[in-house]
Amino acid sequence: MKRRVVLKNASSLALSGLVMPSLVRAEDKYPSKPIAFVCPYAAGGNADQRSRQIGRFLSTALGQPVIVDNKPGAGGNIGTDLIAKGKPDGYVIGMGNFAPLAVNPTMFKKMNYDPAKDLTPIALIERGPLILMVPPNSPFKSVKDIIAAAKAKPGTLSYASGGLGGSHHLSAEMFKQIAGLQITHIPYKGGAPATTDLMGGQVDMMFEQMYSASPSIKAGKLRALAISSKTRSPLFPDLPTMAESGVAGFEVQNWQGLVGPAGLPVAIVKQLNEIVNKALADPAIKEQMLGQGNELGGGTPEQFAAFIKLEADRWGKLVKAADIKPD
Repeated sequence: MKRRVVLKNASSLALSGLVMPSLVRAEDKYPSKPIAFVCPYAAGGNADQRSRQIGRFLSTALGQPVIVDNKPGAGGNIGTDLIAKGKPDGYVIGMGNFAPLAVNPTMFKKMNYDPAKDLTPIALIERGPLILMVPPNSPFKSVKDIIAAAKAKPGTLSYASGGLGGSHHLSAEMFKQIAGLQITHIPYKGGAPATTDLMGGQVDMMFEQMYSASPSIKAGKLRALAISSKTRSPLFPDLPTMAESGVAGFEVQNWQGLVGPAGLPVAIVKQLNEIVNKALADPAIKEQMLGQGNELGGGTPEQFAAFIKLEADRWGKLVKAADIKPD
């Protein structure tokens, strides 16, 4: 009887806003159970590695397990759709990437989610430039050499990519569009087989993310001609940008950040955003990201949302102009 009276009084106090902290249910505090972190790409890649790295930091900060769940397929659409379909309570979050958030909505005729309506941007994690590479025995010593050869014999040169709609692919399409070139696209099922054929001379060139390209360049297995970022990288200070190489206005960076389902409570978004910003200031995480040639993200959820919109508008126009469609 006394217990019922206590519970009744606690309920009345809660409704009036005067309930003491000791009477608040433990499960009302976020998080009170494990969190699913969906990675839309396969294990072992950069998205997976970063998901696990940020997941570990979140787990320590929140005091709950953060379990990375790889759901690859359809250019990142399958995993991103799972995030969008999650209950907006903070227990389903995941990695939002360049392709599924900014490219695929235009490239695919039908998608099961709308990035602008079905997802909550939480925090930009990183941006990474790409490097234009050629085989070590290639006759091309500069971007200008490629432009001259492509214009002299349109359609005879080729470029590799890790698949349709990815940053490898769209970097080359932007190069073609700005320079007015005809270069044949050879898509592969992943960056590794594309790089292997590039080394063997089966294709003429390829844009590859810096973290993946660096070892082959340093080992002399591939030759770097230019970087896709707006400014030069401290890791390759002698490597010119594409703009410096004569391709005015060229800038491409692969990127990814933390997202959740639409309708995620503001308090949870703020909490997760603050933790990601702290993660990016962590010496070990910061050193690893910068050591791969990436730029640190961070900032507010609103800034990330605005960034996604700008990227979606920009790449949507390119996809339409180049008439890029999935296989």
